[in-house]
Amino acid sequence: MVKLYDSSGNGYIEVEVSEFYSNDYPAYFAKTGKDTYLRDFAEPFYTVQQMQKGSQPTDDGNLLLTPTEKDELIAKNPAAEKWIRPFLGAKEFIQNIPRYCLWLEDCPPNELRKMPLVYQRVEKVREFRLASKKAATRRDAATPWLFQERRQPKTDYLLVPRVSSERRQYVPIGYISSNVICSDANHMVPSAKFFTFGVLTSFPHMVWMRLVCGRLKSDYRYSAQVVYNTFPWPPFWREVELTAAKILEARSNYPDASYADLYDPLIMPKDLRQAHEENDRAVMAAYDFPKNMTEAQMQVALLKIYQSLKNFDELYNSL
Repeated sequence: MVKLYDSSGNGYIEVEVSEFYSNDYPAYFAKTGKDTYLRDFAEPFYTVQQMQKGSQPTDDGNLLLTPTEKDELIAKNPAAEKWIRPFLGAKEFIQNIPRYCLWLEDCPPNELRKMPLVYQRVEKVREFRLASKKAATRRDAATPWLFQERRQPKTDYLLVPRVSSERRQYVPIGYISSNVICSDANHMVPSAKFFTFGVLTSFPHMVWMRLVCGRLKSDYRYSAQVVYNTFPWPPFWREVELTAAKILEARSNYPDASYADLYDPLIMPKDLRQAHEENDRAVMAAYDFPKNMTEAQMQVALLKIYQSLKNFDELYNSL
């Protein structure tokens, strides 16, 4: 028997080891030695890495730089190069458009004053925030050299654009270096494992996303709360890690291609498509879904899993 404790750490239920799989009991956590596997219903149903929104500058464009602006700034203020980082919005990520930002989080004030052009940009940020109708934005005029909302992870992360074209069979998702600043036009999963990547870029996850996501005109609008946190994950399956790695390997064959190029349904490379199809089969096997399952049938199956979790949640909260 395995004892599954509730969030207080006192009450518990007992489950047969042969029946226990942590995802089946999202309101509890197992204690094994020093390890705990905690669920929080403000977070995803399952024990998966949290998804969070990227960083928001609220700067009227003054902390952001085009490649030309970056070069001109460095030419006139060479010390600024140390404080410039690559910057990705959803459009920059998907279309491989270079963009940069001033990331002055650890910049000492004496060093900032030695960069007059950077100082001018910071001053404009302050003026812009002070003119805002939002009290929080006016308050943050006190730190105009910083992005208003900062969530940049210290580790590499998985980037999921918040808006993507409905023409694509798969929402482009990719691993990004921690040195690259992720904007609030994207979601991030820091330190994401290959299994996480494989499931998120799979056909079942795309089916769920199309079923529950919002829309911006006709484009998909991916939400951490609505799509990611409600998603009924499959049990861990080693094969998904292997097929996920094959997707990354296939992408590496086209180093100059953007995600817009790679995931254009008309010209998607054959080896990349095959890698995705292998990954789809692996994720479906993890769910024990039949190979010939239609999208409509998969929607029903995923909704049944979701409903069972929701019922468990309501039962647990009524105790």
